[in-house]
Parts: sequence; structure tokens; C-alpha cells
Amino acid sequence: MNARRLAPYLFILPAAVLFATFKLYPIGWSFFLSLFKSVDGVDAYVGLDNYVRLSHDPLFWTALKNTAVILLIQVPVMLALATGLAVALNSTLLRARSLFRLGFFLPMVTGLVAYGVIFSVLLNQRYGLVNWLISLVGADGVPWLTDPLWAQISLGLALTWHYTGYNAVILLARLQNVPSELYDAAAVDGAGAWKSFRHVTLPGLRPAILLTAVLSTIGTLQIFDEPYILTHGGPDNATLTIGVYLYQNAFTYFDFGYASAIAYVLAVLIGILGLIQFRVLGDKS
Repeated sequence: MNARRLAPYLFILPAAVLFATFKLYPIGWSFFLSLFKSVDGVDAYVGLDNYVRLSHDPLFWTALKNTAVILLIQVPVMLALATGLAVALNSTLLRARSLFRLGFFLPMVTGLVAYGVIFSVLLNQRYGLVNWLISLVGADGVPWLTDPLWAQISLGLALTWHYTGYNAVILLARLQNVPSELYDAAAVDGAGAWKSFRHVTLPGLRPAILLTAVLSTIGTLQIFDEPYILTHGGPDNATLTIGVYLYQNAFTYFDFGYASAIAYVLAVLIGILGLIQFRVLGDKS
């Protein structure tokens, strides 16, 4: 191979080395760890026992159920709000649109830990601003973070506040590429606002909806910061997610083999759900 043909490989070599060092090696080492278990401080090879253990672990199934609830309830609600928000921000009737777009996107640039701490303060049952406002109308305070149901609702509210504007911006960028001639043609055919939205806006948003759905699914299945900061997975494991359970096994119980098995099962779930979403929402032409 002469020097001219070798040059492209030399240019990509630094990136390839970094990718192999910080991506491929940890992925491979994690799978290797999932085949071992620490017994009296010594790593012993157990094969697929960690994966078998997962199928009989009630806490893992609780974490999976809680994550699924967030995925099936909070994500569709968030994406519906993001779609409506994108349509509103694209309307020519709205003045200072750039200001509103910035305002709705700002929560996304807030650090995960920072906004988690803010919500934990706002939703504090005794001293939180939200319960203080509720008390002004004579109602009792809500146990936002100490009751299992309200803790789940609080987590959903925090996630929706943080990510709706981000998804709305992605949808808005796609919406601005939908030709205005399609709306003019729909108006000529007598289509009202709802029919134009259904037959022009939604089909035009399909690629962006697919993107936001896949990103939201991946993010939800890996969710860790918010439940850990707000409730540490409680109360009564009501907000225990797969990410929090993985962290507990790895850095609380130092069971890295079991944590690695959880990580690989999570990766398989993400892959399967991603494929399903591409099948359902992808271009069928």
C-alpha cells in the first residue's frame, strides 16, 4: 500500500484509537464482568448466572415496571405537548416567537442535578413553594415526594418540564420545512384547522416524531439523575428505575457483575424498542 492510500487511514487512526479505548473496550469489559460474581472478595466465573438471577429478581422487575410506566405515560404526553407547542411556536399569529422559543428551550440547558435539586426544593412537603401556594387557597399540602403515587407524578412533571421544549424545537425545525403550498391546497379543498393538522402537519412531522420518540425512549430507559436526586428510588421503590437499580448494585453493593448484566439487558431492550418504533413510525413507502 503506497503512502497516498495509507493517508486516509492515518487521519482516522486517532479517532479509531479513542473509540476503541473509550467505547469498545468498556463495552467488552462490561460483558466480561457480567459473567463473574464476587464471592468473599474474589471474582468467580459464573457464566450466565447473573442473567438467570435477573429473571428471578423482584426488584429488577419493579424497576422495569416503573420505567415502563414512565415510558408509556409520560413520554406520549410529553411528545403530544411538544407537538402542540411546535405548532404554536410556528404560528405567524404569535409575536416575539424567538423569545418564546428560547424560553421553552432553556430548561434543557439546565443541568440534570441542578434542576433535580430545584424540583426537590419546590416539591418539599413542609417547606416547598408549591405546597405553600396550595395552602393559600385553603387546601392541604400534597406529599409530592413521600407518597408512592405522588412521587411518580412528581417525577413525570419534572421530566416533562425539562424535555418538552427540547423536543418541541426538533419538531419545529421539521415543521418549518413543510411546504406552505400544502396548507394552501388543503384550504382550497375546504380543509379546516384540524384536517390540515391531521393530513398535512402530522405526515410532515413523521421523521421528527420518529426521532424524538426514539431519543425519548432511549433517555427514559436510561433515566437515573431525576429519580435518584428527587427520591433515591423511593418511597417504597415507587420511582426505582433500571438506571437507579444498576447504580445501586454497582456502587452501593459493589456487585459489578450483576450491574453489568443489568446494563446488557437494558441495551437489548433499547435495541428492541428502537426497532419497533422504526417499524411503526418509519417510512412505509
